[in-house]
Amino acid sequence: MKKYYTEQWSEDCQFSIAYEEKLHSEASPFQQIDFYKGEEFGTFFTLDGLMMVNEKDEFVYHDMITHPAFATNPNIKKVLIIGGGDGGTAREVLRYKSVEKVVMVEIDELVFRLSQKYLPITAAGVEEDSRMEMIFDDGLAYVQNAPDASFDLILVDSTDPISVGEGLFTTAFYQECHRVLSAEGILINQHESPYFAEYAENMRKAHTKIKKIFDIAKVYQFHMPTYPSGHWLFGFASKKFDPIQNVQAEAWSNFGLHTKYYNTDLHVGAFMLPTFVKEKLAREE
Repeated sequence: MKKYYTEQWSEDCQFSIAYEEKLHSEASPFQQIDFYKGEEFGTFFTLDGLMMVNEKDEFVYHDMITHPAFATNPNIKKVLIIGGGDGGTAREVLRYKSVEKVVMVEIDELVFRLSQKYLPITAAGVEEDSRMEMIFDDGLAYVQNAPDASFDLILVDSTDPISVGEGLFTTAFYQECHRVLSAEGILINQHESPYFAEYAENMRKAHTKIKKIFDIAKVYQFHMPTYPSGHWLFGFASKKFDPIQNVQAEAWSNFGLHTKYYNTDLHVGAFMLPTFVKEKLAREE
């Protein structure tokens, strides 16, 4: 008889996938961490019972959190990753030889250490790169103490706005990100989903806060099969660059990176949102 991992997407909707083996289960000081191995999605892990990363579709998320920023500003040199404990976002950033420094601030070291062991597809080689600085601490506290204009790109690769991820969805945090970014700085943040009510409200709140702080604030979408509804969003905020008007397709192509999901045609299309999403984003309190 098959065993199933099941996640509650809403009060009336569940998502389940079969697994053959539970590889690891451990409570860190911050959250419950579980690793599974299944046929359809390979190895995957959950935090507090919510799907984070799996071998089959991780490339979608990590492509889309990383590459749109570099296609908009190919001159990014210094990158701050908040969260991203599985290592996949850092892996993609480090593919850019032009990047000089990457700081990853993850509150839970155990997430990264277990990913190194069970999910080398995302974590292998990240820590060993000489440009990489890993800090296992609170991301909000790190940003509060960072110097002005010290990063060109901030990638907020966080969990949902509950538990350890809650502080990364506040006005105060976005204000600190604005201060820490350079004059050409870009902020990419996890923006939830427009479908189920709780996720849609978090989406709207995040966008409302960010557009009051940054000169340019847009939202883009991607298809993430194992996240609630499959329709997931990132926020794009910048002091200078518009991700549609300023996209530099040829410059990005010159990096010579092969990507499984992202391309510069899709880049523009990702910002073309369905009407119902536009309406929800535009709605004020």
